[in-house]
Amino acid sequence: MTTARFDELIHAPTRLAIVSLLAAAQWADFRYIRDELGLSDSALSKQLATLESAGYVEIRKRFVGKRPRTSASLSTAGRQAFEQHVAALQRIIARSRQAGDAQPAATAGRGILGR
Repeated sequence: MTTARFDELIHAPTRLAIVSLLAAAQWADFRYIRDELGLSDSALSKQLATLESAGYVEIRKRFVGKRPRTSASLSTAGRQAFEQHVAALQRIIARSRQAGDAQPAATAGRGILGR
């Protein structure tokens, strides 16, 4: 069983999208990630550099013919952090469902703040 641990670094929407995309692949080409997530080159580069600095992503640069190709992969630490983050989110969802089931009928349907 995976330990639940909320990860602020991964939780940022763009990084969460990148990490979840990489979780489904061994390696993903920079252009594929960029196009799939609708990011600019600079935005993706910045987010990959942040994830790489944290040890969550490995970057591979190579040439195909004369053209440079950049690929990214989740590191073992990145995959573990992602799995723990997902477990933490699932735990939050489960708690909210339990809290919703426990609401008295008089407050049901009034939203989170009971208004």
